[in-house]
Amino acid sequence: MDAGLTGEWAPEPPGLEAHVHVVKGTLDLDVSLSVGTDEVVALVGPNGAGKTTLLRALAGLEPLLAGRVVVAGQVLEDAAAGVRVAPEKRPIGVVFQDYLLFPHLSALENVAFGLRSRGRGRTAARQLAGGWIERMGLTARADARPDELSGGEAQRVALARALALEPRLLLLDEPLSALDRQARVEVRTQLRRQLAAFPGVRLLVSHDPVEAISLADRLVVLEEGRVVQSGTLTDISTRPRSRYVAELVGVNLFEGEGGGDHVVLDGGSRLVVAGAGHGRVFALVHPRAVSLHRRAPEGTPRNVWPATVEELDGAADGDGDRVRVRLAAAVPIVAEVTPSAASELALADGGEVWVSVKASAVSVYPV
Repeated sequence: MDAGLTGEWAPEPPGLEAHVHVVKGTLDLDVSLSVGTDEVVALVGPNGAGKTTLLRALAGLEPLLAGRVVVAGQVLEDAAAGVRVAPEKRPIGVVFQDYLLFPHLSALENVAFGLRSRGRGRTAARQLAGGWIERMGLTARADARPDELSGGEAQRVALARALALEPRLLLLDEPLSALDRQARVEVRTQLRRQLAAFPGVRLLVSHDPVEAISLADRLVVLEEGRVVQSGTLTDISTRPRSRYVAELVGVNLFEGEGGGDHVVLDGGSRLVVAGAGHGRVFALVHPRAVSLHRRAPEGTPRNVWPATVEELDGAADGDGDRVRVRLAAAVPIVAEVTPSAASELALADGGEVWVSVKASAVSVYPV
């Protein structure tokens, strides 16, 4: 029956519903977050944005100044009501950035320790731990201690220890950051499968956009303790709402005043656009829409200005699909060209180039 007709409150959703307000040093974290059991969500943001603090608050390791945390309908913390469930009693599994495995215990015993801390007997804990060690493909390494494990093996032990508790909420803080580049690719594939099989709420922190995009269905962007944007990669790529988000998804973002057929950018420069309206707007330019020339281009491009090649990211010698070119100018911008174009223009030599952008290639939307 419709709760709105009966006057009854609707039941809490089965996932995570949280409002977290924590003040820690100079960080004032005030975030509302809703995560369903049908999605993997990645928290991304610059250093100091509050990502790890948010995870710690959900786990009960940081007390709330204000707010509420509800997991699968269970109130774990409510600052106003004085409710606070201890961290060890929350239905939450955590994989910390450095894994925090006990150095004197074997892989099997590390997994069993978590179970015993939740009240399982020694024999039952070891049996359950053995099952999880087997699921993670670590049977041959069950007796190895952490210093005898590879980075990928240690990550799987930490994940097994968290999952063995059968949590309703799984929190992962930079789960792949301790791995070298080669191991990260392999373990990322394994982690994606393991997250897909987990039936509860999955929330991870990542500073690596490739990792976040490859593991998560939705990104939540934190900056200075606030959520600035949330959505799929397509959502935030289409309309990024901060310079950090634009850099994360690899596009150019400017802010200024719309003037109908142009935007006056903060700083005084001007972009001609197909239509801007009036008021504060963002102007988005994809790097592939930026053309580069060694001489001032002929024809009728509406936006043309000189720039200096500042940095090349990618191979200008023919290896790789695209080369990203960072340009210093009155309107700093990043272009993306083919390796052959980079070679023909001798971009690796630096120096002055000319930038052109069609008015129709500038996407404008309200701030």
